[in-house]
Amino acid sequence: MKKILFLGGLLVSALAFVSCDDDFADWANPQSYPQEESVTLPGYTATAVTMPIDLAAVTADSVQVLTLSQATLPEGATVSNNRIELLPADGSSTEKITLDVDGQGRVAKAELQSTIETFYGKRPTARTMSGQVYSNIITNGQAFLVDAGVINVTATPEAPFISSGYYIVGNMTDWFKGTPISFSHSDADVYDDPVFTVTFSAPADCYWKIVPQSNVDRGDLEYIGVDGIIGVAQNGDDAMSGTLTTTSNSTDDGGPGAGRILNAGFYRMTINMLDYTYTIEEVAATYYIVGAMQGWSNTDKSCAFYPSSTTVQSYTTQWNGDLKFWPSSDLGNWDGAYGAEKGVGAVVSGKIVSNASNGADNIVPPTTGEYYTFTIDMGTMTYTWTKCADQNPATYSTIGVIGTFNNWDAENDVNMTAVTGAPHNWYVRLTIDADGELKFRANDDWAVSWGEANNIGDRNYGKGDTNNAPNITVPAGTYDVYFNDITGEYIFIAD
Repeated sequence: MKKILFLGGLLVSALAFVSCDDDFADWANPQSYPQEESVTLPGYTATAVTMPIDLAAVTADSVQVLTLSQATLPEGATVSNNRIELLPADGSSTEKITLDVDGQGRVAKAELQSTIETFYGKRPTARTMSGQVYSNIITNGQAFLVDAGVINVTATPEAPFISSGYYIVGNMTDWFKGTPISFSHSDADVYDDPVFTVTFSAPADCYWKIVPQSNVDRGDLEYIGVDGIIGVAQNGDDAMSGTLTTTSNSTDDGGPGAGRILNAGFYRMTINMLDYTYTIEEVAATYYIVGAMQGWSNTDKSCAFYPSSTTVQSYTTQWNGDLKFWPSSDLGNWDGAYGAEKGVGAVVSGKIVSNASNGADNIVPPTTGEYYTFTIDMGTMTYTWTKCADQNPATYSTIGVIGTFNNWDAENDVNMTAVTGAPHNWYVRLTIDADGELKFRANDDWAVSWGEANNIGDRNYGKGDTNNAPNITVPAGTYDVYFNDITGEYIFIAD
């Protein structure tokens, strides 16, 4: 940087530093100050604080990062507008961030935190930044930009402990006796993406806590501490959103309280571990038919029910045999399958029971070779058969998916596969590379198509309309997609 003499009188004087006003309010940079050239003043230098800064330990609004040496200024000279231009010491960015510095060498804590996050992210690791320090000195009505030198600032951003992974435990896992259910997470650093999600089936009056991966690693799932098991402040709190904690004294063991879900159902929990918050929402569980239509295969996932609410789901086809069904969490596990009460036979409505509770009979359609809608209500644990008014529904040679993901290419629909043993039901595994829209259509043509004003990210099921309906919005991802061309019902099941 260009060095020019800074008033001959200053160079031969024993200069004493005149401190600037400590108030942050006077840091505005006057427009008359030169920004391109600077001068160096012998003895006027910045020195970094000797100890690394841990912002988690800073309780004030500002934190000292440097000191300025003392020098003598001419009578009436003032120093103002101290600032430091920061860059990451590892060279990962060339975009400088300027922070104001008060007369005691302090910067605003929030601004230093933000700067570290911009350069390095939010992980609480000591980070080093290179800083060029400048001051403005005014004397005899003239303003001079003074170069006070380059220092290194090492600081650790403030952030809570975030484990690499989390698991939910509670009544649904027989607490610590069963297998904890893992939260899902992106591949990003947990401090850049602190959001984790898990979907689970809960019995009525279900209590829960969250186990961090760190507890798994230490071999103690129930460990209590700032990096230990997580819950809520008040044991039995049944709020569907709130604040998480590791340190509550609401339970006898001194650890956090257990959250509570009142009603049986299928739920998705989302936690943000940067601000330690949670939300719980009821979602539609995924249920698969197992029965005569696919040879009673306990690995077949071709017949997924179509939800109409979080508890009511149905399946429409031409029925030619008995069935049972199971939730996705118990696919292949006969103890987890559901069926009919023993001895009821072919009835139009009945009670759903589980194999695990003294066994269950097959559910029998009222007649065979005819079209029915089979509906299950997992809230009331009942099922019904409704005979279709049209026993000769329109047939299509193909059902395809077309949309943003293939540039609405009318020559290249992604054709679905007809489900064996379940006429008018279709399946395809579909990868969407970017958020977009799509529709279902028949015979690779727009004469018959289905759409709906629905975002799969908000509700993964719906019922398409053929009357020039809107497109369905689909977030990027890989899905098992199911469609029924009689009802227009569909479901997208994400990986």
